[in-house]
Amino acid sequence: MNETIKDGGWVEVITGPMFSGKTEELLRRLRRATIAQQKVQLFKPAVDTRSETVRSHDAREMPVVLVEYAFDIERIVQGARFIDNDDVIGIDEAQFFAGQEALGDIVSVVAQLARSRRVVVAGLDLDSSGQPFGLMPQLMAQADYVTKLLAVCTGCGNPASRSQRITGSVPTGRVDIGGADKYEACCRHCFQPSGVSP
Repeated sequence: MNETIKDGGWVEVITGPMFSGKTEELLRRLRRATIAQQKVQLFKPAVDTRSETVRSHDAREMPVVLVEYAFDIERIVQGARFIDNDDVIGIDEAQFFAGQEALGDIVSVVAQLARSRRVVVAGLDLDSSGQPFGLMPQLMAQADYVTKLLAVCTGCGNPASRSQRITGSVPTGRVDIGGADKYEACCRHCFQPSGVSP
């Protein structure tokens, strides 16, 4: 993939289940942009309060700007007065941005940013019920490049495309942020949707 912007930008979406290496791949692409002397800014939704850095499961990390709403990303980027066309914007955990925000949802914000910048977005494609998560389907449909990663099923060792909740209680809302303490990767055959007894 060409990683130097000539005239305008594009959108890359990295998706898949938990433990598939999405954040690791996002950070790898942003590190490469930094090596190429490009300006890089990384964002994630403030609802994910686990850290003020983006950290992959293999312990790589990068500083991040926490934002409440998707439109805050565009506001911050414009306020920073990035003028070069080689800027790279990274967005992690994109599934947590709520849809149809009054001032712009994540899909419209990413589209606007991609008019002049490379935008790399990472997020879960499915929730623990096996349903499309947030606006990730729309982001994938609008992206120029989509990378779907797979994990390893903890039940049988096959490629895993689902995130299974392993905690006993099901939260009242759709969002239950956690890592290996709450979730495991499963293939479609071993997967039991949240709230469904095996």
